Amino acid sequence: MSLTIRKAAVIGSGIMGSGIAAHLANVGIPTLLLDIVPKQMTADEEKKGLTLEHPAVRSRFAAAAIAKLKKTKPAPLYDDAFAARITPGNLEDHLESLSGADWIIEVIVENLDAKRSLLERIEKVWKPGAIVTSNTSGISINAMLEGRGEAFCASFMGTHFFNPPRYMKLLEIIPAQQTDPQLVRDMKQFSESVLGKGVVIAKDTPNFIANRIGTYGLLVTLQEMEKGGYSVEEVDAATGPALGRPKSATFRTLDLVGLDTFVHVADNVRNHVDRDAERRAFAPPAALTELVARGWLGEKSGQGFYMKRKGSGGKSEILSLNLSTMEYFPQQRVNSASLEAAKLAKGAKEKTKALLAAGDRYSQLAWNIMKQVLVYSADKVGEIADSIQEIDEAMKWGFSWELGPFETWDAIGLVRSVQRMESEGTSVPDWVKEWIAKGNTSFYRKEEGKRFYVSGGEFRQAEQAPEEIDLRSLKEQNRVIKSNTGASLIDIGDGVACLEFHSPNNAIGGDILTLIQQSVEEVRRNWTGLVVANQGRNFCVGANIMLLLMEAQDEEWDEIDDIIRLFQQSMLKLKRLDRPVVAAPHRMTLGGGVEACMPADQIVASAETYYGLVEVGVGLIPAGGGCKEFALRVSQQAPHPDTDLLPYLGKVFETVGQAKVSSSGHDAKRLGYFRGIDRIVPNEAHLIHEAKQAVLQMAAEGYTLPAAEKIRIAGAEGKAALQLAAIGMREGGYISDHDLLIAKKLAHVLSGGDLPAGTLVTEQYMLDLEREAFLSLTGEPKTQARMQHMLTKGKALRN
Repeated sequence: MSLTIRKAAVIGSGIMGSGIAAHLANVGIPTLLLDIVPKQMTADEEKKGLTLEHPAVRSRFAAAAIAKLKKTKPAPLYDDAFAARITPGNLEDHLESLSGADWIIEVIVENLDAKRSLLERIEKVWKPGAIVTSNTSGISINAMLEGRGEAFCASFMGTHFFNPPRYMKLLEIIPAQQTDPQLVRDMKQFSESVLGKGVVIAKDTPNFIANRIGTYGLLVTLQEMEKGGYSVEEVDAATGPALGRPKSATFRTLDLVGLDTFVHVADNVRNHVDRDAERRAFAPPAALTELVARGWLGEKSGQGFYMKRKGSGGKSEILSLNLSTMEYFPQQRVNSASLEAAKLAKGAKEKTKALLAAGDRYSQLAWNIMKQVLVYSADKVGEIADSIQEIDEAMKWGFSWELGPFETWDAIGLVRSVQRMESEGTSVPDWVKEWIAKGNTSFYRKEEGKRFYVSGGEFRQAEQAPEEIDLRSLKEQNRVIKSNTGASLIDIGDGVACLEFHSPNNAIGGDILTLIQQSVEEVRRNWTGLVVANQGRNFCVGANIMLLLMEAQDEEWDEIDDIIRLFQQSMLKLKRLDRPVVAAPHRMTLGGGVEACMPADQIVASAETYYGLVEVGVGLIPAGGGCKEFALRVSQQAPHPDTDLLPYLGKVFETVGQAKVSSSGHDAKRLGYFRGIDRIVPNEAHLIHEAKQAVLQMAAEGYTLPAAEKIRIAGAEGKAALQLAAIGMREGGYISDHDLLIAKKLAHVLSGGDLPAGTLVTEQYMLDLEREAFLSLTGEPKTQARMQHMLTKGKALRN
């Protein structure tokens, strides 16, 4: 990588500024956070005897913003300890410090004059060659540079992060006319590899790409709502998952954004476009203007299109607004044939087609909104972005749409939908009609696993970074080595195979376990190494508890015993494979998913990995090797025979017993799930590539299978200590009687049973303890009730 950023500075410590600083800290970049000097003292400062000249007062805004990061939800930091990488300061005392920054990001108020004034001050202390960017969401990048020098302009561009910066994948980079093109390319690569972002290059137009299309779509939705007399609930039902959009749909999204903020964004377009029709399209409807006038701004003011209040029994309930009366009422459930059809369909393409095909009023609403958004997106190609691909990616990464506008158009049938639009009097851009006239039926196509998109009247191959390995494309290229209903073994190049789960929710069942065993033999004979990874929504939600519950209710104990033995032996075979194995988990990785990673020589995890052994939540303990692997780690941490194992074991007992799940990949290290050799990758799209490189590196270094180790256990003494701690929890009212039973079983297994402390045991001995405890718990009615509750309600039952 040609661009290295060793130190950054963020100016503006509001929600966005502090969030950007937090994400820079997340990826290891020391960051200076600056804000203005306060003009007034707080009561607390006066009580401490401070003055306006005291350094703590002068840098109060930035310091307070850093402190707030640890309390904010969702957490801006991967680990609270990373806040130490951010240094607070102020623009009067620490402006000179900007000369040491490789990247300076302006995140102040959305006012052109204020930004110009700040950039003038920055240029006086700026280190030539350092990157300077603005996080503006809509102000012209070129307009900001008025009066700046040539060298400064060459190093300046817009970098529009989406909120919250840690979680939102999209980063729009907006070059100015004088920005060095190579610097733009370098910044794109840096932002993808180091920050983990999905980057699109936007043109310097009002609101850039995602906010331009997204704002238009939301305004169209409000207009269609008014025309058709739809309720808030009806609109959200038709514009959420049924249309391949987030659950927040239209009005929850607006409430989250803030209605005043949304009006400001819409006004920014309206005030800076030339065409009257477009200005009218971005005029906020009267109902929205009324809500802003009343101060009903959404979540930040406590009410907007929705309002939460305490209902009967003290439970919270969410009310929705009737725009005709401006009164709140209990939400009404919305049902229809089209919505039900969309719910039953699999994937965004099929859901969208099902919603539109039913022909009821919700189908009509979805079509009326969609056709306008598609046409508007097509009309903006070349104006806001150079390609349809950048528009599609911006909407997917910035607004969490499952399909971008042009992907949606392909899904519903380009030719057929254009014919319908024109029959209804909708004007379709000429370039779209010309494209169809050439005999084309889609904007995208695939050939031999490669993707092409329309550009300049012809198909152009989409660029794919070498760091991005797409398993679906590889399967289309006939690179599948072995496969069954639950998993596939795929050739990912250079002698490395990838074991991919693809069962429903990637839950581990007999099909996956069978392919694991087959894959071990195949890789041993013919391959350099193995990556365990997939590109599903989540890595793995655990074992198939529905199957376990059915067997338990039928008292098929031998069947359950066979299932657990198969799981354990599959994981043990994976561990004993004499080729390097790297697991690459991402997102939710729970229970059996964790146990599928623990045998690997190394874990290369996504930064956004929520990782935990959660079996106690369904009344069980880990029995696929999870307890055994943790006991082995404890033994390795305290290898001397006289070392007390209990301090190490107590932490494991707490982590597993409380079903702790990491809030990030880095947090998984803090909790002890990941080891020192395990790595975190910021960009999930690069995860399989990085795991593959780890396999190749181990192979190149002459990989040899580590010898099997015996496990030194805490024994009866350790078991007694752990169980005593659990009893104290029960007596304090923190856990139930059934929780105590589970905790005692867990203590028995983790400590190695009733043998003397310090005894050396085999892995199989520990697996037998796991299996016996697991079997006994499956027979407990309260465990079965927990399993049933998890399957039906999706959350743990405390009984």
